[in-house]
Amino acid sequence: MSIGHWTLLAAAVGLLTGCSNYSDTSASVAEPASPAIHNSATHPALGGHELDDIVAARSAEERARDGARHPAETLEFFGLQPGMKVAEVLPGGGWYSKIIARYVGHDGAIYGVNYQDRLWAEFGWSEERVARSIAQTATFADSAQEWAGFAIPAQGFTFANVPDELNGQVDAVLFIRALHNLQRFNSTGVLDEALSNAFAMLKPGGAVGVVQHRAPESASDEWASGSNGYLKVSNVVRRLEAVGFVFEAEAEINANPKDKPTEKDFVWRLPPTSAGAKDDAAKAVVAAIGESDRMTLRFRKPL
Repeated sequence: MSIGHWTLLAAAVGLLTGCSNYSDTSASVAEPASPAIHNSATHPALGGHELDDIVAARSAEERARDGARHPAETLEFFGLQPGMKVAEVLPGGGWYSKIIARYVGHDGAIYGVNYQDRLWAEFGWSEERVARSIAQTATFADSAQEWAGFAIPAQGFTFANVPDELNGQVDAVLFIRALHNLQRFNSTGVLDEALSNAFAMLKPGGAVGVVQHRAPESASDEWASGSNGYLKVSNVVRRLEAVGFVFEAEAEINANPKDKPTEKDFVWRLPPTSAGAKDDAAKAVVAAIGESDRMTLRFRKPL
């Protein structure tokens, strides 16, 4: 199958889901602080549970992807703690937000930051679907209350309308598999705007956490532009450093060495989408690979 065909298929299917001073630091990642234990007097709805307990208490359907996503280890690496104000980019159905809302507790806050409204029209979707995606931002706060199971400060907004009162107030901004579409459509400035506003939201010393499908560094910039779902670590680091973030650490928490994409591939060939797998044999091949190889990076806003 040609690269052009894969890219067109990626555009149709992939959107259903949603080097500067860089060096390989995976062997010397600083140990993140251990998450604090919720005190039941402070968080009565949680009964004193820790992050691992919150992750384990989810439904079987939600836990089915933990082996590929490693939520507890990932959030620990990003330094999340109870009481923090956390912004998750492109929260979707809340797979991560459900964990974050319960963990930061009612002394913290959670914000769902969606793509700029103008970006959805680039996906080639129907007007109805674009309208649903835009409307989802307004329902995030109510959803967060339900996910947490107790009252928690929460708000949904886009990168085009970040509330002024949040500037300099957020402890962490998380881009979990959310950068590739911002990168691929940055001709309209959506990535630049998102990163600049993330920088503005964060407190001095605040963290940015990135999980992203990882392209080989040997790949062409054209193929690793986000259209196929993959980005190079060096490009992500360069982009964030250009805004003012300091690259702090890389971890292999979400690595999958079985995923060795070539420039004939796109990320949605793999589970859970398995696009292009037309028969049982093809599905078995991609199932044996598993979900994508992913970078896990932490950045810091300077003090």
